[in-house]
Formats: sequence, structure tokens, C-alpha cells
Amino acid sequence: MLIFAQIFSMIDITLPDGTIKQVDKNSTAMDLALSISEGLARNVLAAEVNGSVVDANLPIEASASLKLLTWNDDDGKSTMWHSSAHLMAEAIQFYYPNAKFAIGPPIEKGFYYDIDFMGESFSENDLQKIESKMKELAKAKNQYIRKEISKKDALSYFKTKEDPYKLELLEGLEDGSITFYTQGGFTDLCRGPHIPHTGFIKAVKLTAVAGAYWRGDEKNKQLTRIYGITFPKNAELNQHMEMLEEAKKRDHRKLGKELGLFTFSQKVGQGLPLWLPNGTALRERLEGFLKRAQKKAGYEQVITPHIGNKDLYVCSGHYEKYGEDSFQPIRTPDPNEEFYLKPMNCPHHCEIFKSSPKSYKDLPTRYAEFGTVYRYEQSGELHGLTRVRGFTQDDAHIFCTQEQVKQEFKNVIDIVLYVLKTLEFTNFKAQISLRDPENKTKYIGSDENWAKAEQAIMEAAAEKDLNTVIEYGEAAFYGPKLDFMVKDAIGREWQLGTIQVDYNLPERFELEYVGSDNLKHRPVMIHRAPFGSMERFVAVLIEHCGGDFPLWLTTNQFVILPISEKFNEYAQKVSDLLNNYDIRGLIDDRNEKIGKKIRDAELAKRPFMLVIGEKEFDANTVAVRQRGQGDQGSMSVDKFAEFVQDLVNKELAIND
Repeated sequence: MLIFAQIFSMIDITLPDGTIKQVDKNSTAMDLALSISEGLARNVLAAEVNGSVVDANLPIEASASLKLLTWNDDDGKSTMWHSSAHLMAEAIQFYYPNAKFAIGPPIEKGFYYDIDFMGESFSENDLQKIESKMKELAKAKNQYIRKEISKKDALSYFKTKEDPYKLELLEGLEDGSITFYTQGGFTDLCRGPHIPHTGFIKAVKLTAVAGAYWRGDEKNKQLTRIYGITFPKNAELNQHMEMLEEAKKRDHRKLGKELGLFTFSQKVGQGLPLWLPNGTALRERLEGFLKRAQKKAGYEQVITPHIGNKDLYVCSGHYEKYGEDSFQPIRTPDPNEEFYLKPMNCPHHCEIFKSSPKSYKDLPTRYAEFGTVYRYEQSGELHGLTRVRGFTQDDAHIFCTQEQVKQEFKNVIDIVLYVLKTLEFTNFKAQISLRDPENKTKYIGSDENWAKAEQAIMEAAAEKDLNTVIEYGEAAFYGPKLDFMVKDAIGREWQLGTIQVDYNLPERFELEYVGSDNLKHRPVMIHRAPFGSMERFVAVLIEHCGGDFPLWLTTNQFVILPISEKFNEYAQKVSDLLNNYDIRGLIDDRNEKIGKKIRDAELAKRPFMLVIGEKEFDANTVAVRQRGQGDQGSMSVDKFAEFVQDLVNKELAIND
């Protein structure tokens, strides 16, 4: 009888490598880690049980799949940063016992907490004492204790504390789903998960203080948002701080101003970039590069208006999705008309496809457009070129048969890989973004169409041998997608390039083609944007290369430096000859010493300096100095032009 009871008290735990371990029912992930090795257990921050991240000390009641999460896992980092936000709140509570705590989530790099200091002042000068207190509290190794609590008791607790923020949050929670977490002397409303104890937090840096409206609404009270980041080792914090210093040097807002690429104007409007001549030239070269690749791949260029009738976006579903994030409607003298600045190009392309009858012989049809779209981002969320209100997408939409979907998807992958390779984004992974299986209400379309679309993406990615990860809940509202997550030169991750399979917009717009059976069929739609948005892509490119653009993209590929004014005429002759080779540059004919001209050219990141003196004038040559490479010797203008063109061809992989 005892043996029988023991059998039924055991559960199976399936590890990521397929190993199955039998453990006692209600064992924890930490128990399992300890059974493997104490060294492993010392590094476990949380666990993923059946796809959900939970406390490592939470009992597991039934057989399940389990992944132990450490600092090497994104979810492990996120759990530690969430716990660090609570630790920071405890430290703040020590110095500011009347403070009220709103929300404190983990973010991509670290965490923040929004706090109402109830009239007490707080500034960046106060961060150091909070950091020190956090380190002191962390050493106590206080456990993060989870407690399920009734809504009534939770309300009573925060009423006693006179905390309007937690009380408002509790209004939207159902009884039976509410949990508190306590560590040391701090208790918070939180669903978790958290790390086992504060001792995992060894290195702390509070990075910034900012203002933030409660729940992002400008009508609400402005709170103090404190940002921070923590690490399990001081060496990792030091490395992170060095990266931040490097990031400051590469900040696209700083370099964009220094290189004369773009600007903003309050009179024009927040989040609406103005491209200066150098930036416009850079952007046009990027567009030309992609247009050439698209033409070779069979795309046709189209142009659509910046606005559209409300009915267009109601039909597509964008009105429901982006209506609140759009600019106000545009009224006309006709009371029955209502227009919107377009949030997406795809509805317009659907109407182009629909404008003439299509046969299966016309498919695939590929429309491409550098189309500007508009979304009303909150002012506090705007950031240089990476978060704007008006941006241009390198959009294209492919209309194809069901049988063509996978091959067309693979062809688009090839274009994205060509873009990333040419611009030296070599460290990336492909994220397969699927819909949230637990919450399908935020998506449109049938389960059948979603299943077909998701299967096509996964098969195409596998056949192209991409390094992939799957993320649930990250799909577009109309279909799954493949997002390219790229790491820049200093290790930061950006989402660049996306490909999406869509069975739903063709249904909504009633798109049709006549098949070989002479019957009408519905096409499948593929959305793709290798750059994403031109604004964001340029910002990431600036920071990736630190303003040292590839030679083919650089606005001024050379600067001619005559050592005195008597060589200015020859300098102009050299410039004209190079312009005939479509090599771009300028002449620095200032009355300055040659050493200063060279230093200024280095600061301006000119790829080539062409020094002209008596010797070069007599020999009809130029003395070539390459940025980062030093002197290259004297060359004839023709030889220098050939040298530059060879470098450009290699960058553009023309000879591949």
C-alpha cells in the first residue's frame, strides 16, 4: 500500500534535452537543481514550467516540462531585474517612509520604479545613498516570499497604507488571482516571479531619474521614475558601464548633429524629423541600394497617398488597432468624409492589387514603396530617430498563391540577409513571432489561416538554416512574422527587418485571382520591410558604425587638402575628375596649416584625404591618406578612382 501511494505521489519532469526525471509531487525547481548539483542550484534564478516563468521555489503539482533559468537566460535576467526593482523600493522606503510605489517592472536592460514621493524632493544626487542601501539589503539574503491573498485583504492592506496606486491596480484584478511578495521589510502587490533571495544581487547601478505620468496619461499625476540595473558580478557591471560610455559616443542624436544628417524643430512638430542634405544623400543611397536589389528580384515600385479614407482603415482593421494612436481625423467640407494620416501602407497596396483583374499567371505580384506613415506616439516616448511620429517604411507586399508562399518567403529572407551582410550586421538571430495561444482576441482571422501562416514561416526559416527563436504573443494583429534581431558593434540588440505572412487582409479586402481551373481564388499576402523604417535603421546604422559609414554610403568620400592656395586650381581639377567617376568629395582650401586640415578631416570621419603639394602637382598625382590606415602613397587620379571603386564593389558584394 505504501509503495502504491509513493508511485502516485511522483511526477515526471521533462528537461530541455528530453531527459525525464521523477520527483516527488510538489517538489520545486530548486529541489531538482540541488539533485543535479549544488553549483547549478547556486545559479538558478527562476524556472520555466510548461512555458511559464515561475519562482524557483514554487511547488510543481503535476508532471511538466521544466527549464532552469540562470543569468545566461533572458528570462533569468528579467526575473532578477524585477526583484531588483523591489529591492530598490525597499531601500527608498527606508529613507522616504511616506513614498507611494506605483509600478516597477523589468525592462530590456534593467528595471525602473515609478514613485510618488508625496512632495519630498528627489534628484540624481540621491541615487548614491539608495545604491548603497540596496547593496546593504542584498547582503542580508532575504527571501522573496510569495503569498496568495484575497482581494478584500489586499484592499484593506493598501487602504491602511493610503496607497492610491495599488488600490487602483487592485480594481482590475479578480479575487483568487492576487499575490503579494515580501522581502525584508518591504511588501508589494506583484504577480512575480522573483529570484529566491536578495543575495543574488551583487552589483548595483541606478542610472537615471525621469518624470512619468501615472499609467502614461498626461492628465494624471507625474511620478518620479528611477532607472537601474543590477548584475551577479561587479565585473559585469563594469563592462556594462564601459558599454554605456561607448554608447554615449555613438549616440545617433549626437553624431547626427555633428555630421549634419538630421534635425528636429518644435515649429514643425515633435517626432517629425527634418533630413539635412548630408542625411538626405545617405538615405537616398540606402533607398537606391534596396531599389536595385528589389528590381532584380522582380518588384514593381508604386506610390500611394499620405492619407486615406477612414473606411479603408476600418476595412483593414488598422482603425481598430491604431485608432487611438493616430493623429486626429482630417475633416473636409463634406460632412460625410473623414480621412486619416496612414498608419500603414498595406491597405493602399491591397487596393492597387484590386484595381485590375488578376490571373494566376500574374502571380506573384510584388509591389514596393518607400511609404511614409504616421502614428501619434506620446511625447515622453519620442527618442531621436528611433521613436518618431512620422517615418518611412521600405514596404513591399507580395500577392501570391498558396503554393508560392514558402518560396517567396525564402526569397525575401535572401534580400534581408543581403542587406544585413552588406551593412556588416553579422551578429543576428531570426525571431519567429507567433500569436499568443492564450489570448487570441487581439488578432484577426481564423485558426486555420493562422496555422498555415505559422507553418510556412517555420518551414522557410528552417530551410534557410537560420538561427531562430520562437516568441509567442509577438505576432502582428493580422499574421505571424519573422523578425531579424540584430546585435550592433557594442552588443545591443535591435529589431531590424521583418517578414510577415497574411491570409487575413486578402479576406478583408476580398482580393481575388482567377486560377488555372478558371475559378476565383484568394491570394496570400506577404508583408516585408528589410530596413523596417528608414529613420530607425539609419539611427541604428549610425550607432553601429559610430558614424564611420561604409565607403559606398559616405557623403564625402574624400577631401582634397592643398598645402597652399597656389594648388587650389589643381585641387579643383582633381575634384572634377573624381566627380566624373561618381566619387564624392570636397576641397578644404582654408588658409590653415596642413596638420590642422588633416586633424579636422579625421574628426569629420573623411575616408580619404588627398594631400596636394609641389611634388603632387608636378607629377599630376595626389598623396593618399586613408582614415584608420595611414599613408597609401602617391597615386594618379585614375588609379585612386579605381582603388575607391574596387573598395565600393567589395562592400556591395558586387563580385559575389
